[in-house]
Amino acid sequence: MLLGRVVSAVCSTLRVERINSMYADEALEKKEHMIFAFWHGTMLYPWYKLRNNKMLALISQSKDGELLARTLKHWDYKVARGSSSKGGSDALDMMIDYAVKDGSVCLTPDGPRGPVHAFKAGAVVAAKKSGARLIMIGAAYEKNRKLKSWDKFQLPKLFSRVRLVYSDPVMIDRNAERETVSMIIKECEEKLKRLQTEAEDFSK
Repeated sequence: MLLGRVVSAVCSTLRVERINSMYADEALEKKEHMIFAFWHGTMLYPWYKLRNNKMLALISQSKDGELLARTLKHWDYKVARGSSSKGGSDALDMMIDYAVKDGSVCLTPDGPRGPVHAFKAGAVVAAKKSGARLIMIGAAYEKNRKLKSWDKFQLPKLFSRVRLVYSDPVMIDRNAERETVSMIIKECEEKLKRLQTEAEDFSK
């Protein structure tokens, strides 16, 4: 696929710094089933970095989602189509089933339409019901081009620095009550915002 090859070529030129990635690396090496979450506007390199691990990716049913789905299939992802506004229940069930039986799951918790950096429930609910740990990733590009989209989607420029900042794994009690889950979702939103801010600090 031409788009997948072009995006791969761009991403291969980036100079990458990863922070606190030890647990994620170990989990992937051991083929543990995880839930990975990162913001929609800077998702390009996280998708690329996690490629070729036979993960399930949750992608919207929009036309833009179709382009992303084709790229992710090129990177050996299995793709589930759905979002909180369309096909969400079926997609959530597929994520949970995949995380239990087959492997890890990736999604953008503020996608596909925002609001920007609003952490929707899917990642936490999937982690809770599957028993998989949740890892969040802040991602930033030192040099990028921002699109005029709702999330100001960032396209990294060739040879740019990219920083990925990983959270510690979050384990969610299968028996957690609704109020507790709502609190965890809010905590994850704040945590991923902090990771994003740290990733954007290229002075470090």
